[in-house]
Amino acid sequence: MQPHEKITAALIAANKAGRTGLVAFITAGYPEPQQFIATLQAVAAASDVVEIGVPFSDPMADGMTIQRSSFKAIENGVTLRWIFSELERSGKAISAPLVMMSDLNPLLAFGYARLAEKALATGVCAFIVPDLPFEESEELRLALDRHGIGLIQLVTPATPGPRMRKLAAASKGFVYAVTITGITGGGGALPDDLAEYLDKVSGLSGLPVCAGFGIRAAKDVANVGKHASGAIVGSALVEVLERGDDPAAFLKSLRR
Repeated sequence: MQPHEKITAALIAANKAGRTGLVAFITAGYPEPQQFIATLQAVAAASDVVEIGVPFSDPMADGMTIQRSSFKAIENGVTLRWIFSELERSGKAISAPLVMMSDLNPLLAFGYARLAEKALATGVCAFIVPDLPFEESEELRLALDRHGIGLIQLVTPATPGPRMRKLAAASKGFVYAVTITGITGGGGALPDDLAEYLDKVSGLSGLPVCAGFGIRAAKDVANVGKHASGAIVGSALVEVLERGDDPAAFLKSLRR
């Protein structure tokens, strides 16, 4: 099985078990670098896929919650090189497939070939790069493809139908369906036309569709699960870590 196929398989298995797949986002090295692997293990045990955010000084789409966590991690010396080093030390002792979310610059600086090799060695099965347009992604996609690592594509309610179809066909692992336009971490409810939008994306994709941006409570997960394979929880989980609460308990509460 290719690494990106492990993500797909985990989400399909959750659905077959009667659950909405849960993709949990954490910022690497937050709240404290020495807690990273322990936090990752706890989150992985309570979710189906874990998304690791690479801290960046000028994030494209993150709200204030994730920006705060990112800036704190940077202050504490967290880098892409450090993340891979910590994952290597863990010996792949993580129970869920890993996805890495990063702006493009850290990946460029690291080097695409080396990035793909490190991902394969540390259990990272796919990448999400919000500021990399599909039309400019070929070099990265080819480097990742050589090792079976996926590049997950994002779509939004504003994505035109033909482009949505193209992105859904190109994505590997799952398709990331943004459920509100704007930044993460907002307090607004999911849009009224969520069902129609997610049904449209799901109809275009042969992969699981996961909805993110705005997932904060069990009702959001339940609503998304009627029309998509999985829900992505980010800012709400980072807030749990910020407060020093138990991330696994929070994630379990989202399944009720």
